[in-house]
Amino acid sequence: MTSTPRTSETSRSPELRLTLKALGGLRADLFDDALAYRPLPRLDLSRGRLRFLPERIRDELGVLPHLVVGLAALIVFFLGFERARDSIGPVVFVYAVVPAVAVLFTLFRPVLAFWVSLVSTPFIAYLGSYGDGWPWAPNSFAAQLVVLVIVALRTRPRTAGWMWLVTAGYALFVSVFIGGIGYENDALPLLFTAGVCLLLVTTSQVRRQAAREVTAQQSVTAVERSRRTLLEERTTIARELHDVVAHHMSVVAIQAEAAPYRVESPPPELEQAFVTIRENAVAALTELRRILGVVRAEDYEAPDAPQPTLADLDGLVANVREAGLEVETTVTGSVRELPQGVELSAYRIVQEALSNVLRHAPGAAARVEVSHVLGGLGLRVVNGPARGLVKPQPATTRSIGAGHGLTGMRERVAMLGGEMTAEATDDGGYEVAVFVPVSVHREEPQP
Repeated sequence: MTSTPRTSETSRSPELRLTLKALGGLRADLFDDALAYRPLPRLDLSRGRLRFLPERIRDELGVLPHLVVGLAALIVFFLGFERARDSIGPVVFVYAVVPAVAVLFTLFRPVLAFWVSLVSTPFIAYLGSYGDGWPWAPNSFAAQLVVLVIVALRTRPRTAGWMWLVTAGYALFVSVFIGGIGYENDALPLLFTAGVCLLLVTTSQVRRQAAREVTAQQSVTAVERSRRTLLEERTTIARELHDVVAHHMSVVAIQAEAAPYRVESPPPELEQAFVTIRENAVAALTELRRILGVVRAEDYEAPDAPQPTLADLDGLVANVREAGLEVETTVTGSVRELPQGVELSAYRIVQEALSNVLRHAPGAAARVEVSHVLGGLGLRVVNGPARGLVKPQPATTRSIGAGHGLTGMRERVAMLGGEMTAEATDDGGYEVAVFVPVSVHREEPQP
């Protein structure tokens, strides 16, 4: 029996792997990125309450974070200058300027600013020697807090945790092994204050990140929902039009098979042509059935009645009236037979428009206008404002045979190469207007 050799990674204990992973995070956050150039971006005022301000004012307010950092650096400088102004010139310069420079470094190299502030702390404390505190002088104390907060705001929560731990380790080392005789130890006040500030910053960052993720997820969900709705509507249209197309193809196949028998002694070329037509029609029917099998839902049931047409519009209006909607129907123009696909789509559009009235404008009166005009078919469904105390049904409610609202209507109109408008009316109602082009076929006179 052969044993699989254990690699160094698998032979390590879970505790050791966790420690190495943590140290790897420390190195990535505070060492590898120490010199990274990250200029502080301008404040984005295109969102939130200030987005309504004039553009010029918003542009000027964009440098507000830079001004805040500069003001903090100025305060740190004056804290040091006030205590060291009676000292020698270079001492005043180093004591007052170095902590302020560490604050300014947060504008373009935030991690380096942390190290500058931390490393300069013992030198500033010894250089001052005013007995104010150890291991942080007052100006270094303020600079360290400001740097920790700004760097935490500009990086991620894990970096804030590492900075606090490194600061605590430094404070423990200096307090135990170096110490400051005659100085008041201010390590605990700084660590407590920094811990509270970093906790607040981290909590705010986590909440903002969660809000961004929720917003992004909602956007993705909305897009996916829109795509799914569109695909479902197209699938519904495909299933409905299958019956229409299959009927025409069946008629073509039957006529192609019967045509040679209507002519006495037809030439072989004509017989072969009709055979080819019939074979192509049968093949097309077979492919249609296969496609329908692909797009058919698992719970789909084949209709037990022919697909509706404009001739069935009266029955639809009667059903809607029974549901409590006042509907007036007007048909203008010379009524003529239209292609079955146009008739079916026109019926579904009217059906969906009336369903929307029932859902979103309860108690309103509706009017349906069907116009047979030269070159096409016009549809117009208009309703008034909602009346009464009837609560509207939710938008997810679907009537029998209806689609997904305006999405389904637009898909049907686009399929037929028509035009559609859907907009609110001046009186608070809603209007859906559709025009579907229909080519005019002139029938040849019978001999």
